[in-house]
Amino acid sequence: MPANTPVVQHQVAHPGDPSPQTCIQVARQAAILAVTAADDAMIAMCRSRSGAAARLEAAMHAAHKEAAEAEKWADRAEQYADDPTMPSSAPSYCAREAVGHAVRAQSAAGAETTAEDLRAELERKLTAAEYAERETERRREEAEREAEERAATGMDADNRDRAVRNRYLAEGHVAELGWTAGHVRVLEAAESGRLYWREGAARQAARRGLWSGGRRVSRDRTEALFAARFLVAVRQDDGTRVLTPSPMGQVALELARLHPAGLHDNDQAAYESRFARVRRRHKRRDDQKAAARALPPLDSSARNLYRKPVTLNEQRARAERDAADRWEDEGGHCPGAHTPSPAVNSVTSPPVRIILPLHRHTAVQPALW
Repeated sequence: MPANTPVVQHQVAHPGDPSPQTCIQVARQAAILAVTAADDAMIAMCRSRSGAAARLEAAMHAAHKEAAEAEKWADRAEQYADDPTMPSSAPSYCAREAVGHAVRAQSAAGAETTAEDLRAELERKLTAAEYAERETERRREEAEREAEERAATGMDADNRDRAVRNRYLAEGHVAELGWTAGHVRVLEAAESGRLYWREGAARQAARRGLWSGGRRVSRDRTEALFAARFLVAVRQDDGTRVLTPSPMGQVALELARLHPAGLHDNDQAAYESRFARVRRRHKRRDDQKAAARALPPLDSSARNLYRKPVTLNEQRARAERDAADRWEDEGGHCPGAHTPSPAVNSVTSPPVRIILPLHRHTAVQPALW
């Protein structure tokens, strides 16, 4: 190639909608042209002679109607450009609608349809530089929105989506449990690790390991939750049974927290709800009543679909623990660091967990006493 031959750099055009700023400018300009055409039609009607008055009045009304629509779409273009919930193509659609009404307003007024020229700005292909600038701005806006969402929720996008799915799951399954707020309180006491059963009564201990005294907890609800396998019992050496949520009970508790509106106002309402569900499954009245007194298990689909969201703080703590464990596994040692001794005394036997066979339908666990 000769040394004096100029090098021509071709700019690659990229498809895509025009920027929101361009859409707003085009829509607003279209609205101005439409209003101007409507004003010109009104002036022409006022100056007309009697023979053309009817025609010019019709043209004025038609132009005025189109101008009002053009202004409406221009306002929407500004509104949708500032709304993060709207699709990115919404401002472009509004601008095209505004241009269309402006063209019809000019046509109705008998003016030159100069608004047609605005379409070229909306249909122009982006250059490589414009496309890169657009992508940079889009990523910046996405990063800002993500930062705001993380600050508000403490979760990343995947876990926020998981939380939304869990709420929908709760709305479909909490009412079927036939629970009241009292059942939730029993499970919360069990979740704290301080719910225990002793001498035919359920209590919430003042602190873990102190299995005496404490606040009384509903015996009936505790028995019902245990029989339905929402609770499991760990027998201590002195015969005390410490109650904790089973995996199904933990999921049911989380769902009930997400949708408290699905809980019944009182025990009678909860019983009637359960009775309505079993009415067609049992022929004898006594069998229906007995089935309604028992709590139904959580639907298996809810158990399988529920995933607990993980906050950003929990993710960081988990990453730190994993890093420390990996460092120790590789033989690392921090001088001066205290190595904790095993928490379980070799002389004291660990508590015995009651392992119960799982039965379906109306089968229940052995009684707590």
